[in-house]
Amino acid sequence: MKRKLIAAIGIAGMMVSIAACGGDSGEGDKKAGADGYAGETLTVWVMDGSSPDQWQKDLTAEFEKKTKAKVKFEVQQWNGIQQKLTTALSEENPPDVFEIGNTQTPAYAKTGGLADLADLKAEIGAEWTESLNESSVYEGKQYAAPWYFANRVVLYNKKVWADAGIKETPKTRDEFYDALKTIGEKTDAEPIYLPGQNWYHFVGLVIGEGGELVKKDGDKYVSNLDDPKVAAAMETYKKFQALSKAPKDKDEATPQQGEVFAKGKTGAFIGMGWEAGIAIKANPKIEKEIGYFTIPGATADKPEGVFLGGSNLAVAAGSKKQELAKEFLKIALSDKFEGQLAKLNGVIPNKESLQSNLKGNAPAEAAAPAAAVGGTTPLIPEWAAVENAPNPIKTYMTAVLNGKSPAEAAKQVEDEFNKRLSQQQ
Repeated sequence: MKRKLIAAIGIAGMMVSIAACGGDSGEGDKKAGADGYAGETLTVWVMDGSSPDQWQKDLTAEFEKKTKAKVKFEVQQWNGIQQKLTTALSEENPPDVFEIGNTQTPAYAKTGGLADLADLKAEIGAEWTESLNESSVYEGKQYAAPWYFANRVVLYNKKVWADAGIKETPKTRDEFYDALKTIGEKTDAEPIYLPGQNWYHFVGLVIGEGGELVKKDGDKYVSNLDDPKVAAAMETYKKFQALSKAPKDKDEATPQQGEVFAKGKTGAFIGMGWEAGIAIKANPKIEKEIGYFTIPGATADKPEGVFLGGSNLAVAAGSKKQELAKEFLKIALSDKFEGQLAKLNGVIPNKESLQSNLKGNAPAEAAAPAAAVGGTTPLIPEWAAVENAPNPIKTYMTAVLNGKSPAEAAKQVEDEFNKRLSQQQ
């Protein structure tokens, strides 16, 4: 996921800070016997805000009871983590287990930094949601394990919708559009705040169309923005964006769309559940008016495609404690601890059967149905450079919204897109 992942996955006010711990190099795996792995200490890197105190405490107790080993959690910051992790994985004593952004996983797998976890997948991963596990697989091999995820939903103003006479939330894309149009006709509110460069939502629409942002040309990847499926996704985006007064050349953070929504004159916006917290901070009175629903798809039986942001857990290829690390993962990824994490942090667990732990958390309940049909940006190491500013996909979107055809806009950014895909990783 993006370097600032934790800013895009928590539910407002639910993330818990974690005290950092020191590491321990240990002496390597001992064969488990009556004393288990007594004397060993496993080093685990987690990102700031990912694992609540109670989750860590309970997991540590169960791990130490089962293995007789100790576990040391070391909390990392997203800012600068890629370079720090790259360096750590090249050293003699890397972290044994570590959290890694889902879209970052292929790059580390390509460089040989991740251990093969095929045996772990076979033992405990039969029910992992396929769409969530995709980022853990590189060139057909299991290099990580899916841990937690989040995606966008529709946040709406209940009062505005009631003033427009709308009694039920929409179940299809057309119903959603018609509801927004009704708001525009019957109230003085802006139907939807949708800036021209909310590109993660656009990625979701591409996923919903079954499209891909890149394609293979010989032995390299190139832009696929000229694909009809990508164009169809952009036309959908354009149709909804026409109902908005938001700038066509800005993203959802410029300004923060939650702050716009806080003014009470917006029918809806598409964002992460935690963005409700931005609105509430700006205007506490808006809290009682905020509702959530799953982004509707073309038909009522299938939600809209969404970008799945989240994290995987991996084992360092250079760890001397491979088996102990896998014992840790068996516990951390068990139904008990996946369910607890989902409940405490409001994130989507790696199995659909565990989504019951989200009950009572409205934004998480709205996000969960789309997880099975979601996806990510292309899971290739070459992708990272594409997102650097100025992001050519944002440029493409704005060009279409300003009147260019999708084909013309795709051609406009093609050279830059391909240049970035060809950069050495």
